[in-house]
Amino acid sequence: MGALIWLLIPFVAAVAAGLWGSWANRTRRMRSDGPELDGYARFRAAMEKSPSGPDDRVTTAP
Repeated sequence: MGALIWLLIPFVAAVAAGLWGSWANRTRRMRSDGPELDGYARFRAAMEKSPSGPDDRVTTAP
């Protein structure tokens, strides 16, 4: 009987993890990716404006 109780502990933990995972995923489906995509678009625009060549760098050596 003791062995069954020890096997019941991981089973209950797996059921609890499954319930928590389904609850956590439920809230994620309602949220859109709009803010993240807007931030990425601003990042890409900033990277395209920045100097990328070795001639565009500012040097401080005499």
